[in-house]
Amino acid sequence: MRRLILALPLALAALPAGAEEVVVFAAASLKTALDPIAAQFQTETGNKVTISYAGSNALAKQIIEGAPADVFISASKQWMDEVEKAGEVVAGTRGDLLGNTLVLVAHDSAAPQLELTKDTDLAALLAGGKLSMALVDSVPAGQYGKEALTALGLWDKVQGSVAQADNVRAALALVSTGEAPFGIVYATDAAADPAVHVVGTFPADSHKPITYPAALLKTAADPADTAFFEALSGDAADKVFADQGFAILN
Repeated sequence: MRRLILALPLALAALPAGAEEVVVFAAASLKTALDPIAAQFQTETGNKVTISYAGSNALAKQIIEGAPADVFISASKQWMDEVEKAGEVVAGTRGDLLGNTLVLVAHDSAAPQLELTKDTDLAALLAGGKLSMALVDSVPAGQYGKEALTALGLWDKVQGSVAQADNVRAALALVSTGEAPFGIVYATDAAADPAVHVVGTFPADSHKPITYPAALLKTAADPADTAFFEALSGDAADKVFADQGFAILN
């Protein structure tokens, strides 16, 4: 995959005379990594970055309905496809930015480590408690989770115990606070919250590859928008993403 960034360091990129605002719509799972990347960009350029985090489905629908976003980073190709089909993506700018891993997390640090297979008795592990997941029919983390559980033959056994949340960080919070003993989130979400503990990793072949496509949107109107979009694939951003556990795909 070609890199999304120009071969110039951010500090040397052409900058506008006055401060400009970059509006970013990003999957909720990106918050821990994207916040410091945006802060660095603001410090280096004097431009402002405003980020709206939510489920990729909700963000895509807002963009299609006319929300004035400049950059979109989705947690699945499906929702970027919808935005692109609606004519909102600047031609030639879309590219796969990051990858991730799907994990089972627990609130109890003493929860047993598991190899997630068709023989895993997840229903017994829940013991009447809830399995926290993002919305399984629309939010990427929930869709990946349902797909993985179905592939392992576990979905029918646990679907009645699933507590669905609006996005993956909301699902993580239910486990973090102990409201749900277990949950399915991305590995990067688990790494961002010391109150949850990874007890198992879903096999990569149990679900579609977890891919984060990024694109510049048609409403982007100033050099700061392009500069920030390019910075997302720069060495500094790559380091932040990698430190949070993302796979670098650009």
